Amino acid sequence: MEDTGATVVSVNISEATGEKKHDVGTCELLEEHGLRGDAHARDWHRQVSLLALESIDKMRDAGLDVSPGDFAENLTIEGLDVKSLPVGTRLSVGGGVLLEITQIGKECHERCAIYYQAGDCVMPREGVFARVLEGGKVSVGDKVVVVA
Repeated sequence: MEDTGATVVSVNISEATGEKKHDVGTCELLEEHGLRGDAHARDWHRQVSLLALESIDKMRDAGLDVSPGDFAENLTIEGLDVKSLPVGTRLSVGGGVLLEITQIGKECHERCAIYYQAGDCVMPREGVFARVLEGGKVSVGDKVVVVA
């Protein structure tokens, strides 16, 4: 186990796909499903999306008024370069949630509002996706630890 000092800064869900997510503070992650109440949750390889706060800060530095959840990520993490984690990496979040990285980046078939506003979006390159191996509650302030 590698304690990276990383923490969850936002726990985000949306009721429909294709829209920004909003911070709910705490949410239950369901094993092999995703975040309870999130439109992207289902039995597939992209149950949970993660983005580093540092990636959002890059877009802020480019002049955008963006916040956690605006890139449709479920968990915004501070202090861990999630995009550099190889597929198969396992993360322990909070008091027992176990995630496994399944995909790094994604192809955007339709340009999002962020792309049209800035001419760029970090989620396709720097967002990562995971499946829920062990469920439980995740809250803002929870530690994120690289397990393997």
